[in-house]
Amino acid sequence: MTLDVITFVVAFGVALLLYPPAIRTLRRLRSGQVIQEELPDSHQRKAGTPTGGGILFVSLAILGGLLATLAGHPGALPALAGLVAGVLIGFADDRAKLRVGTRGIPARLKFPIQVVLGVPVAWLATVEAGPQLWLPATTWVVFPLALVAIVATANAVNITDGMDGLAGGLSVIAIATIVLFMPGATAGEKAVGMTLCGALIAFLVFNRYPARVFMGDTGALAIGFGMAAMAIQQGLLLLLPLVALVFLLETLSVIIQVAYFKASGGRRVFTMTPIHYTFHHEGWSENRIALAFWGAGLVSALAAVALVKLAV
Repeated sequence: MTLDVITFVVAFGVALLLYPPAIRTLRRLRSGQVIQEELPDSHQRKAGTPTGGGILFVSLAILGGLLATLAGHPGALPALAGLVAGVLIGFADDRAKLRVGTRGIPARLKFPIQVVLGVPVAWLATVEAGPQLWLPATTWVVFPLALVAIVATANAVNITDGMDGLAGGLSVIAIATIVLFMPGATAGEKAVGMTLCGALIAFLVFNRYPARVFMGDTGALAIGFGMAAMAIQQGLLLLLPLVALVFLLETLSVIIQVAYFKASGGRRVFTMTPIHYTFHHEGWSENRIALAFWGAGLVSALAAVALVKLAV
């Protein structure tokens, strides 16, 4: 067995053992999910399901990266910085939702915080990176794009995390593609990525429909920050939208809906956004939506791998 496989298996086993007591702890802490009023009745029934489960798989990924670094494997720092930045913002947002019964930290405050914490992550990722594919090797071009990519990816994963198993499965596909099938992944980066994938698969055992726990913003924002940092570190900044295409399309559906609603005086393009809710309104089950979206994510990831092989 290779080191990557061992890392994945160990992370999966440890997370699988730790999630049941972690879920019980979250229940005791009364970390029940607050469901938005406009969501359908099938989602209203999920109110009270423990949220914040992402803190476990993120903690294991951080531990995996630290152990790899101590063992002399280079390259874990950008992904670690991304996970830490994302989990700090996400944890604060989840706490705000639970404490005051609102939608969390207001967007006008959360976005600047994401940008501020994204700056060191983008800097570390660009410093560690070799030449970016199809981009000039100049920091003044790469760094702003890297910062935009990090913040955008974090919010895209967060937007997609609205249905049992959906964001977790898509994240495993995207991260595994970046660290296993794309060129340039360092040993430290692979340690973070494979630990995160193993722990996420264990999380999906409890997050599949009907979910016993949600990752919350704690997990979603950390995944987005970490995923983008890894892609940038490998020089794959411009390929990130293809690797994470489903996340991108989910986000675009929200942007299109809001823009058209304002421009048309209240009309809508989609029944509900993010677009997975439109499929749900059309009668698709949550399992069917998750499997279909995972399939689309796998196809886009394979397309990205093929494109890289043609380019290099």
